[in-house]
Amino acid sequence: MSQARVLTDKELNLLLLFIKTRKHSERNRAMLLMTHYAGMRVGEVAAVKVGDVLSSDGSIKKEMRLTAEQTKGKHARTIVLSDKLRKELLSYLQARFATKQLITITTTKDMKKPLFKTQKRDGFTANTLCYHFHMLYKAAGLTGASSHSGRRHFLTTLSSKGVALRTMMELAGHRQAQTTMRYIDVTDDMKRAAVELI
Repeated sequence: MSQARVLTDKELNLLLLFIKTRKHSERNRAMLLMTHYAGMRVGEVAAVKVGDVLSSDGSIKKEMRLTAEQTKGKHARTIVLSDKLRKELLSYLQARFATKQLITITTTKDMKKPLFKTQKRDGFTANTLCYHFHMLYKAAGLTGASSHSGRRHFLTTLSSKGVALRTMMELAGHRQAQTTMRYIDVTDDMKRAAVELI
């Protein structure tokens, strides 16, 4: 079985423009960017609760702690949220709860709800979200892309910027370097940049 395709930055931007034309665009954009900007697994995205990202003061956390039950392999891990992703999550939550003042929901049962809800249920399962991503990529004309594309894009981008392998392992939640290396796609630009170092 071939690996999920790694999107170029241009393809990712085109995908985000496509999502903007569809129903539930804020939700779909935020879910997708959690894989591309934080390297999260689709099952982890499905398992995130509102309180995992929203602080008691109504701001978006800089780090999100996932429990063993929320991760693959049953190992708790910390997800670092970039400023870009935190802005996306803030916009999504403001749209979802129809308020600019998210502090108003921090003491309610909403904090225990799934971050991303479906039309018919409270939240996605890993399988339904995997299928949802597949259909988004397909509808946007991005053949070969799947729920792993965001995670591969995340690690490939970090590698192209010279981030150390050990750091990438931590960010991906991997215990073996070989696992992380399988996610990295060596692009022509990376090869050209490498030979220019000589």
